[in-house]
Amino acid sequence: MNMRALGTWKALAQLVLLWAVGLLLGGCVVLAEKYEAEKARSLNFQRLLAQEEKRSAELDSEVKRTKREFADVDAKNRELAAQVQAMREQMGRLQEEAEALKQAALMEKKAREDMKRSAVASKTPKVESPTDLVEPAPQAPAGTAAPEKTVGTYHVVKPGETLFRISKKYGVDIDKLKKWNKLPDDIIEVGQKLIVGQE
Repeated sequence: MNMRALGTWKALAQLVLLWAVGLLLGGCVVLAEKYEAEKARSLNFQRLLAQEEKRSAELDSEVKRTKREFADVDAKNRELAAQVQAMREQMGRLQEEAEALKQAALMEKKAREDMKRSAVASKTPKVESPTDLVEPAPQAPAGTAAPEKTVGTYHVVKPGETLFRISKKYGVDIDKLKKWNKLPDDIIEVGQKLIVGQE
């Protein structure tokens, strides 16, 4: 009986051993499957991470490009704003010049009317008043050619007046005033008598 019991115990031990090996192998298979699944998941995650890093780099370069474009647009906007300001200033100057030309045309028209009246009045005896601005231009010295126009309109310079203001007031170009009065530059003095028109 001992042999028989021993054989039974041996068989039982072999069965337990086989069962343990089976469990162990089954556990290894399960572990191997889990390992492969985790490995596949890890590779998938790495691929996703690489895609995200690539997308992040693309977005970063796009942000840099957008910043550069914004800086270019900002510079162009500043340049355009400066051009608009310059155009406004130029428009202002043109409006002033147009107004000055309009006033000059009115003054020229008035001067022609005054010349016609003075031509008519010169045929009749005239008593000059002390405040009359029209007086004969100085005669040229002997031996020089006499100027074509001998009668001029004069202006006495008052404080605060400039050659530019006087030219606008009488509708005469500054260069003509300088030529008529033999001025080397635009500087004039209070009390100076200037020719502002010639007939």
